[in-house]
This record gives sequence, C-alpha cells and structure tokens, in this order.
Amino acid sequence: MFITVKGLNTEYSEQGTGYPVLLLHGWGSSRKFFQNIIDLLSEKYRVIALSFPSCDGTEKMKTPWNNTDYCDFVMEFLQKLNIENPILIGHSHGGRVIMELVGKKRTAPPKIIFLDAAGLVPKKSLKQKTKIAAFKTVKKILSLPLFFGKNEKLIEKARGRFGSADYKAADEVLRKTLVSLVNTDLRDLLCEIKCPSLLIWGENDTDTPLSDAKIIESRIADSGLCVIKNAGHFAFYEKPYEVLPIIKSFLL
Repeated sequence: MFITVKGLNTEYSEQGTGYPVLLLHGWGSSRKFFQNIIDLLSEKYRVIALSFPSCDGTEKMKTPWNNTDYCDFVMEFLQKLNIENPILIGHSHGGRVIMELVGKKRTAPPKIIFLDAAGLVPKKSLKQKTKIAAFKTVKKILSLPLFFGKNEKLIEKARGRFGSADYKAADEVLRKTLVSLVNTDLRDLLCEIKCPSLLIWGENDTDTPLSDAKIIESRIADSGLCVIKNAGHFAFYEKPYEVLPIIKSFLL
C-alpha cells in the first residue's frame, strides 16, 4: 500500500486488526525482514510496517534528513492513518527514531520493543580516530587550488578508502543523512521513556554492540534485556525461534 508522507510516495503494509503496532526498520533495510513478527502479532493486533525513504518502494528524500525529520515523517504517517500511541517496535535506526519520538513525548506507546537499536554514539577507538583524521587531512589537501577540477573525483576515492560500507554505498543526500544520524546521541532522552520496554539484542552485534544495550537498559526504568546467543545485528531475523516466543510473552 502507498500513501503520501512529507511529499514522498511512501510504501507500507498492514495486517490484522486490533490495537495498532508500528514496526520501523533499520537504515537501508526493509520492512520485509519483520514478516515473522507481523504474522505472529497480527493474530491479536493491527500491525503496520512502514518503509523509510529510499527503502522498498518509498521515494528518497530530496535533501539530507536528521533524526527529527524521520520522527516528523513517522508522526505524519500516523496522523494520516488516524493512529494514536501505537505499540512501537524498532530495529537499529528504527529504534533510534523511537527513542526520540517517545523521549520527546511526541507519542505515548503502552509498550516498546527495541531490536538491536541504534541511538548512542560510541567512543571512537584510536584506529577510528586516526582514520577520520586522515580523511579530513586528505580532503583539506585536495581542496587546494592545485587540484582544482580534479578534487571531487579524488575526494570520492578518499571516501571509498576511509568511509564505512554504508557510507560508500550511499549517494550525497543519503551520505549527509547518515553522517547526521550516526552523530546523534539520544542517551539523555532515555530516562524520559516510562513505558515497559523490551530490549532484544544479538550477543555478537558489531553495529550496535551489546554494551549499548546495557546502557539503554540502565537508563529506561521499566526495561529488560534479552541477549540472543550467537546472533548479530539482525538477531530477530537470524534466530526467529528464540526471539518470537520472547515477543509473544511480552505482547500476547
């Protein structure tokens, strides 16, 4: 199904009836990864899975966004569907959006599930700091008049050497969006989340490490953490037979 949100043709799916549940996927991912969860919860709930801009069939935004823009996108979507205070489930970037939505009191869900959620800015290792400094130095040098007319191509090569996989795969709008998102730290909003919150995390998650989950759990008063052994950043998808019963006990 499609609807216009913030001027963008936006794709979403809906299954089941009852109290609304909204699922928000991760950066560059797809709502389709949620299908096992959708099938489970649609027995009792109206389950809506939204596709963020540039994912699935949703159009890409025309200018770079920050996390608040994503929150505005979600709120306009809910308003157009006449939905208030749904249960929220977010994976990775979807979790980051939920942190701001709820932490800033824009919605008041009865329950939240965070799946390997983003939202904290980790301390950079010496290797990461060195890599960032090297790229900034190269970019500064390539901006000199000596390289006029060639600098954009050379800077692009430097990005390819120093940037992350997600960064390399994105165009300029998405790159600037990604930079904004990964530098947004929402830990100070977590104490404002008062509803029961379940955290499900892969033991071997390297994108949003288990140490992040422990910080989030410590800052949300009514929260609990379930660690999925031998699973990574998509623990809910990698280990459905372990994760689905946990979700079921929390929501059904």
